[in-house]
Amino acid sequence: MAYRKELFVWNGSENKKAVIRTYEKKDFEGLIDVQREAFPPPFPSELWWDHDQLHNHIHLFPDGALCVEIDGIIVGSMTGLLTDFDPNEPDHTWSEATDNGYIANHNPNGKTLYVVDICVRPSYRKFGLGKWLMHAMYETVIQLNLERLLGGGRLPYFHRYADALTIEEYVEKVVAGEVFDPVISFLLRCGRMPIHIVKNYLEDEESHNYGLLMEWKNPFYSDQR
Repeated sequence: MAYRKELFVWNGSENKKAVIRTYEKKDFEGLIDVQREAFPPPFPSELWWDHDQLHNHIHLFPDGALCVEIDGIIVGSMTGLLTDFDPNEPDHTWSEATDNGYIANHNPNGKTLYVVDICVRPSYRKFGLGKWLMHAMYETVIQLNLERLLGGGRLPYFHRYADALTIEEYVEKVVAGEVFDPVISFLLRCGRMPIHIVKNYLEDEESHNYGLLMEWKNPFYSDQR
């Protein structure tokens, strides 16, 4: 079922009409351009979305392929897949969970929506689009009667504190609001709950390769449906 929502977003001084919708083949260049702007060099360009990955997203799990558009320009996107998640065995890498972004491991019967990526153009981030995309994906979780939304968050400010704090202490301080982390603090504001720290989640110097698994549980989930 295609998703579409219209809303007004604000950056403090101006408002814009935004459309959050399912992305399609015609949007591929715009989606890649968002990543190009959000992750400029020295970020390796081969890690931006490519057409094969995007093709898989819209064909394997279109419900998990969302973009946000303002003034006819794609300014952000969020992508997910369905998987089974065992809380007793939470360790995994981003590559394992997402098939390196190709989502060929998407399980149509999975009860966990796993976040592959969320990305917003830097010039549009003050409009709160990331949070609106996240809430749109929560609506998808409810619509599909899934148990949870789950994803691993980077900890890009951890390297600033790593000489003084363990990763566990850093996460505790971020959750308590004593330390700001641009990714984890954002996810907390979106209603995500931290559940597990993963070593070697992804190759990321700033995070010392750690990822923090954070979930949003569906308050309407029923295993009887």
